[in-house]
Amino acid sequence: MASSDIVTDLYLRSVLESSAQAREQCMKTIDQVERKYHAAQDLPSLDDHLEMSKDQKRMYSVLARLRGLNRNAILKVRNTKQTTAEARQEIDRLHLHLQNLYYEERHLKGEIGACESYDHKYKKLPLVPVEDFLEQHPEHADDDEKGLMVARIQHELSEREDLEKQRQELLKQKAALDADNKKRKEDLAKLDKQLETFIDAGLPIQKLLEKEY
Repeated sequence: MASSDIVTDLYLRSVLESSAQAREQCMKTIDQVERKYHAAQDLPSLDDHLEMSKDQKRMYSVLARLRGLNRNAILKVRNTKQTTAEARQEIDRLHLHLQNLYYEERHLKGEIGACESYDHKYKKLPLVPVEDFLEQHPEHADDDEKGLMVARIQHELSEREDLEKQRQELLKQKAALDADNKKRKEDLAKLDKQLETFIDAGLPIQKLLEKEY
């Protein structure tokens, strides 16, 4: 597999291309030097020196460009690592936040389940059946379950308050009757005493009348 198939970044591809060009230019220069010195019986001519000097300049130029690209690639890799580290930290933070949300969701579901299964006292109230309540109060026919329950509880409260008022009124009446009965008993007791006194006072007369002469 060629390196171009592995490396997809355009900048890194340009670095690889420059590296290949530098290698090619270096190999060409070396080959040319070997060929000139081995093929010639005497020292290379001035033209040969000029040509090799041009090749060396081209080689140095390509190598300088390659060094620059290499330096920029290293800086880019460092920046990429820094960006990756920051992104990883952000992902870790978001993951922790997500775990906290899952925990809070489970906690809230547990609380909701506990509330739904709680044995509320209002469920034990002897409320008027729904059918009878709606027959008495048809304005609540379109209420939802919660609204209907609140209306029924308020109706029960109102009924009990009315009954309590009636009970208090009856207690007042009972207290008044008890007071009246007590007074009547006291009056009867006084009358009994008066009758006893009257009877005791009439005994001498009765004895006198019963006396035989």
